[in-house]
Parts: sequence; structure tokens; C-alpha cells
Amino acid sequence: MKLLRREFLHLAASAAALPAVASLARAQTQDFPARPVRIITHSAPGGSPDALLRIVADRLSQMWGQQVIALNQPGAGGAVAARTAAAAAADGYTLYMPASSAFVTLPGLQANLPLELPRDFVPVGFVAEQPFFITVASLLGVTTLPDFIALAKKRPGEISYAATGRGTLSHMAGEALQQLAGIKLLMVPYLGGTAQALNDVISGRVPMVIDGYPPLGGSLQAGTIKALAVGSTARLPEFADLPTAAETLPGFNVRGWLALVAPVGTPDAIVRKLSEDLSAAVTHPATKTKLETTGNYPRPMTPPELLAFIQSEQQRWKPVLEQIAKNP
Repeated sequence: MKLLRREFLHLAASAAALPAVASLARAQTQDFPARPVRIITHSAPGGSPDALLRIVADRLSQMWGQQVIALNQPGAGGAVAARTAAAAAADGYTLYMPASSAFVTLPGLQANLPLELPRDFVPVGFVAEQPFFITVASLLGVTTLPDFIALAKKRPGEISYAATGRGTLSHMAGEALQQLAGIKLLMVPYLGGTAQALNDVISGRVPMVIDGYPPLGGSLQAGTIKALAVGSTARLPEFADLPTAAETLPGFNVRGWLALVAPVGTPDAIVRKLSEDLSAAVTHPATKTKLETTGNYPRPMTPPELLAFIQSEQQRWKPVLEQIAKNP
């Protein structure tokens, strides 16, 4: 009987504590953020992910009345940023906005990185996707993707393309193009990014580059490179005359993306608020326009939707990564 009485008292105390726990969770949400928030990126200042982060950070700063600071942690292909973010306090004040390569390609290239969801990070929300453009030097003399494929078949292994490093999304895009088109290209890595490669592309030394619009926009507008197709599933309103690559190569769908995650252990109430506020930020008309004019397209997701999306991207690219591993 005494045991039953103790159990009853324990249950009663637990039930009495529930309102206090709920009240604490509400207070956490209402008061957050009470000080500046840092968002870590692997990008150097001025890089495409950095530019996108600053657009979103500006809107969140206005919404919260607190400064949102972009913390640039370039180095080791993104590993420095991943380790720094994973080691941060799980209080919502240090977040991580990785590009797709962090979860899709980086774990396969560098072992023991804290990049597994939901083990190392809590998904918060999707920021934007960035369709990749298949572009060539105007000097190459081709104006359509079918023309390029025909030329590549006549010159197997001779035509090169610029990538931002082995195993990066630009490298995987080139591999996907080769697999679907039945052609053989030569990958040339540029660790300094597409901006470093463009001089060689424009001159025709490395006549192809596949990347998002931000690093290519100036050269496309100047006419020194020519866009053959875009890797989106449908034609983009801003480039209505540009075919999708899938119109020639069904199944070709290549786009970069950025997501927001928090260190594992971040309170659920904070994660929910972050997710809701991020969605409101990227869909705000002025912010949405800024993002789209730089080739970034908002696509809000809940935390469970983001987790499922990242896992599906990992599976989608797995065969391409395995093929890259076979051909070092």
C-alpha cells in the first residue's frame, strides 16, 4: 500500500510539473532571440552561399529586432564550418546554413565528420534552391545542348569542364551529364571556385562550366559564355527561352540548395520558432524578389520535410558518387 501511495504522489508531482514545463517552453519561444544570433557558413565572404545567407539574415534581423551575424568559416572543403557548428551550444543562438555538398558529398570524402542528421544536427528549414546552368564558352560555337552532345561524341575525352573540386556538386553535375548523354568529358578542378575558372572558360581553354547563376551571371550577360540549358525540372520564368536539360536528357535535375540546421539538443520550441520565422523570411515579398533575382528560389519546408528531403538527395546522388569513387 505504501508503494502505491508513493507512486501516486510521484505521478501527481509529475502532472503538477507539466504546466510549468509548458510555461517554460512558451517563455523560451516568446523571448527568443534575446541577443544576436550567429549563422555559420562554409563560404568565404562574397561567395554565393554567403550572399544568400546575408539576404536572409537581413530579413531575420528586421523580424527579430536582433542582429543576425554571418560567421564565415571556410576551409577543408566545408569541414571547418561543420565541426564548428556541431560543437556550438544547443541554444538556438548559433546555427548552421550549409550548402547541399555538406550533407550529400562531404561525408563521403572526409570520414568522421559530424554531418549526420538527426544525429549531429536538428533540421530547421529549407532556405532556397539554386538551379545549375550548363554553360559553354561562346568560342566553342555550339548554341544548344544537343549540339554540344554531338560535338562531345565526336571528341570523346577531349572537351573539359570546370568544377569547384572533386566530389563537389559541379563535379557531380558533370558526371550526371556524361552518364545520361553517353559522352566522355575531362573534369578540371578549380579549388578557388567558379570565379577562378571563368577566365579559362571564356578563353576556351576549359570550354564548359556548370554552376548556379550568381557566379555565372556577369559572363552570361556579357555574352562571353553561353547557357545551353538549366538543371531545373521546369523552365525558369526569368529565363523562359532557355530549355531545361531534362528536355534533352530526361532525369537530369541538378540544383544546389541551402538549408538551416541547429546543433543537436536545441529545444523543440526554439526549433519550431526558427522554422516558422525562416519560412516567413524567405517568402517575404521583398526578400523573395532579392533571392530570385540572384538565381535562388525559396522553398519552405518543415523540419520533418527537410530531413526527408536531405535523405532523398543523399540517395539520389549515391550512384554518381560511387562512380566518381571508382574513377579517381
